[in-house]
Amino acid sequence: MKLVLIAHGEGISSEVMDLLGEVGVENYTRWTGVQGRGKTSGPHMGTHVWPKLNAVVAVAVDDGQAERLLEGVRTLRARIGAEGVKAFVLPLEAAT
Repeated sequence: MKLVLIAHGEGISSEVMDLLGEVGVENYTRWTGVQGRGKTSGPHMGTHVWPKLNAVVAVAVDDGQAERLLEGVRTLRARIGAEGVKAFVLPLEAAT
């Protein structure tokens, strides 16, 4: 199993949620109002100077779904560019 974290600008939340559905992910944890700074997207701090914010989705999936999510994020990154979306895959030893 893998834990996939998808960090993205809140402006593309619907695209990320659509991707989860396409891959068959039914269960996830989502954080909104997340601050961060990306190499190409710049600061997302929720301030007057940098008003945008991020969201993060965490999903525990099998290896095949993890690979399909990664491919979907790559496709999304190619389409939206600097708005910002990034996936991180970690090994998941156990879940309750």
